[in-house]
Amino acid sequence: QVQLVESGGGLVQAGGSLRLSCAASGTMVNNLDMGWYRQAPGKQRELVAGIRRGGYTNYADSVKGRFTIARDNAKNTLYLQMNSLKPEDTAVYYCNAAGWYGGRWLSYWGQGTQVTVSS
Repeated sequence: QVQLVESGGGLVQAGGSLRLSCAASGTMVNNLDMGWYRQAPGKQRELVAGIRRGGYTNYADSVKGRFTIARDNAKNTLYLQMNSLKPEDTAVYYCNAAGWYGGRWLSYWGQGTQVTVSS
């Protein structure tokens, strides 16, 4: 079982920066792919950025060049550095860890952290 706890959300003005963190319990998470998703009011949850266990990253077009995802396997922690924030980045941001492990598909979610960008 993996528990994910996000932190680092808050209120920031447009153009500002925030860094989200996702602390995972246990080392099993290092065998899984991880990602950040977000969900704005009235919209579906969408992938913001993902990072494979091998380090390959991918980003939504809307955040390319502004957001950077990284993972520190020694600390079992996932990060999302968000720069040049825009009001449309306002959402609840969720951490996810998923993948095949021990012959089973596993997927874990954090409780979410609110990011609000004011214009």
